Amino acid sequence: MSKKLVAYFSASGVTKNVAERLANIANADLFEIEPTEKYTNKDLDWMDKKSRTTYEKDHPDFRPEINSTVENMEQYDEVFVGFPIWWYVAPNIIDTFLESYDFSNKKVIPFATSGSSGLGRTVDVLKPLCDSSTKWDKGRMMNNISDDEIKNWVESL
Repeated sequence: MSKKLVAYFSASGVTKNVAERLANIANADLFEIEPTEKYTNKDLDWMDKKSRTTYEKDHPDFRPEINSTVENMEQYDEVFVGFPIWWYVAPNIIDTFLESYDFSNKKVIPFATSGSSGLGRTVDVLKPLCDSSTKWDKGRMMNNISDDEIKNWVESL
């Protein structure tokens, strides 16, 4: 049986709720990808051309710092990586997370929440951040998902 981790970033709490439920259903450990500098409501205002999220969208090489690290990442075979969709992709902090660990021969399973957009090309953008031996699942949007739907998805992987 594989050892699983659910790692997630959540600025508003929506992705956190899904991640906690997923970790419980998948019998996985839980890790919050917490930025060193928390996002404020002003930072998250995507309508503001000077907001932090807009800056990050315009600077795809920018890497926000993460407050803590996963202990013994090598013990995990499967890593669920959760995030909100910002500007049709994962937030830059997910890039920081993926570049911080060796995902060689691990299965990475992205999941996301969004007010209106889907995963789009998010997985294609994230794949190059990991070793070529990393096995990627296509991922899933988790908006308004029931525990039964989560359970069925986890069992299908």
